[in-house]
Amino acid sequence: MVEDLRLDSLEGVGPVTTRKLSDAGVHNVMDLIVRGPVEIAEITGMEKDTAEKIVNKARQHLVDGGLIAKHFVSATEIYKHRQSIGKITTGTNCLDTLFDGGIETQALTEVYGEFGCGKTQFAHTMSVMVQKTKEEGGLEGSVLYIDTENTFRPERIVSIAKAHDMDPEKVLDNIIVARAYNSAHQVLILEEAGPIIEENNVKLIVADSAVGLFRAEYLGRGTLSVRQQKLNHFVHLLSRIAETYNCAAIATNQVMASPDVFFGDPTRPIGGNVVAHTSTYRIYFKKSGKKRIARMVDSPHHPEEEVIFALGEAGVIDPEDAEKKTKKTTKKTKAAKEPEVEATVEAPEVEATVEAPEVEATVEAPEVEATVEAPEVEATVEAPEVEATVEAPEVEATVEAPEVEATVEATINDESEDSEPIEE
Repeated sequence: MVEDLRLDSLEGVGPVTTRKLSDAGVHNVMDLIVRGPVEIAEITGMEKDTAEKIVNKARQHLVDGGLIAKHFVSATEIYKHRQSIGKITTGTNCLDTLFDGGIETQALTEVYGEFGCGKTQFAHTMSVMVQKTKEEGGLEGSVLYIDTENTFRPERIVSIAKAHDMDPEKVLDNIIVARAYNSAHQVLILEEAGPIIEENNVKLIVADSAVGLFRAEYLGRGTLSVRQQKLNHFVHLLSRIAETYNCAAIATNQVMASPDVFFGDPTRPIGGNVVAHTSTYRIYFKKSGKKRIARMVDSPHHPEEEVIFALGEAGVIDPEDAEKKTKKTTKKTKAAKEPEVEATVEAPEVEATVEAPEVEATVEAPEVEATVEAPEVEATVEAPEVEATVEAPEVEATVEAPEVEATVEATINDESEDSEPIEE
């Protein structure tokens, strides 16, 4: 396949033209498709018509080889081709649901958000996941990582690889890092990426971040037009490389605050419509406490929805996994502290003090029991003398004495006898 992609395999391309193209950074037929006729004419100095003919021959050569689609195809063929497009799993159920299975090849996925929202962590995670087997959701390929902000950390790759039961050394060997120091260098790295992609079976290209250097170098409104033109060239080049070489492309983007927004989220991505139109999929990351929210902003066929994810040792993870990990960590912390407590409780000296025979003798002393349940107390409470006093027969005799009745009746009779002579 490499011999078929040589420049001299094209009809009408001789040694002189091949040398011109090679000196300009065009090394194979695919590079001709990626760069385009206008750029080929500029970098080689040849006429535009000649450059167009060479690019058209290169395209027809790739169509005949089955590497790119034909000029006219039915929607059914496109649908069948779409079913076979490779996808890279994110390692999480939530983000896989958002992406409908994972990050697609032959497409540019843009992820933007404020600092600390997880863009770089997402890029590190995808750099590991793409190396998994196809049965596990990967593509068994390597990674080209364009680092523009000096944020790539191999230590993070090692921790993510260990969390996914992968060999950290093999994972690191399959990641090719290109440190970009200015915007021109960033574009040059991408222009020279063709041979690297072929030789190393690159299936993922990461640009972290794609706009940072352009934003830092082109300041003020006077340079906005030039910046947008160069940025447009970079993102279109990245998109064409992903489509031509059948690999996935991820570009992280910075944001700014829009002062004219009074209601809602004032966050806006950098790059304007140039980046927005070029990106196939556009995802917005934002912070929500310890968790993160990912929202599908723009997609040809995905619905606009939001999912919640978290960050952990395995990179981007499901929020349920983060909660489980927190519970496990709490249990481990308690278990680690328990041995000290048990040692104190089960110390021989403590047991001797608690269960001392002297204490038991004091608590259950027979003298205390005799005092509480003394027979003298019971005799006093239920004494028979008290009952005799309450129900004494003498009291009843006093209340119903017959002498009282006799006294009352006697008085009445005397009064009746005294009143008789007065009536006479």
